[in-house]
Amino acid sequence: MSANLTWLGHSAVRLTLPDGRVILIDPWLSGNPSCPSREKQQARCDLLILTHGHADHVGDAEALIRKFDPPVVANYDLCCALQKTIGVGRYQGMNTGGTQRVAGVTVRMTRAYHSSALDAPQGLMYAGMPNGVIVEAPGVASVYHAGDTDVFSDMALIARMWSPKIACLPIGDLFTMGAQGAALAAEMLQPAAILPIHYRTFPVLAGSAEEFRRALPATLRDRVVTLEPGTAVAWTAEGLG
Repeated sequence: MSANLTWLGHSAVRLTLPDGRVILIDPWLSGNPSCPSREKQQARCDLLILTHGHADHVGDAEALIRKFDPPVVANYDLCCALQKTIGVGRYQGMNTGGTQRVAGVTVRMTRAYHSSALDAPQGLMYAGMPNGVIVEAPGVASVYHAGDTDVFSDMALIARMWSPKIACLPIGDLFTMGAQGAALAAEMLQPAAILPIHYRTFPVLAGSAEEFRRALPATLRDRVVTLEPGTAVAWTAEGLG
């Protein structure tokens, strides 16, 4: 079986490992207007990773937890909040700077500059700090999902310490960095492949892939991989494609 990466719209990303196991990151699907109807329900979830507590990232986590019972990796406070609100699940909380190995997959948690809260019946619930994550698995390139964030200078440290080969970067502006900020992030990270995310979902997310591409140095422009939601691209040891 071939490993692949699928952008499911907004910030939702599916990573299919060489052995067929599926990792879902920030699975906002059923309520996501940019997620294709055929992808609203997932056939498999072996590991669930959440960058922060907002509804457009936690999304379908409860449904996936109840259906597949995957290990759930998120920051400790978000794991506690989910345990309290859902009542079931196998949570493996961690925090910024931490690393853990789950079912043969290494997850590293980085910082992000944003906010984080979980929708609950009693109102918004504290969900810890927002994060980015780096996913490493045998035979495929490492993936950095930046979560929701502005650009920050410590992205240079992420590059120096972990050298992720694939960077999933929000570009939509308003709630995250826009084209210029994401271009600076890409310059610091120097990944082999760059996947724009968190754009085109709503009109207020005005950033575009072409604007982002134009903001990049010429040496990085051909590394941008633009996907239609629901389209898979090969995930190799070198990157994407």
